[in-house]
Amino acid sequence: MGTIELKSDLLRILNKIEDEQLLRAVYDFLKQGERAEEGQIWKTLTEEQKKEVYASYEESQDDKNLTSWENIKKKY
Repeated sequence: MGTIELKSDLLRILNKIEDEQLLRAVYDFLKQGERAEEGQIWKTLTEEQKKEVYASYEESQDDKNLTSWENIKKKY
């Protein structure tokens, strides 16, 4: 999936969301990423949170642990 298609899908998903609280959470998340310097968010994580990120990454290497993009789009 290229950048243009990804942006298009994100806009389509966002346009379907009516829950203002969810939209605000997505907005805040994206704004935080926009303002953050590279590695800044990582530095705010606890050691336990970092371990969880590493464990999630390891699990993601096995395709059976992944959810297809189509299933995610259907859910949201």
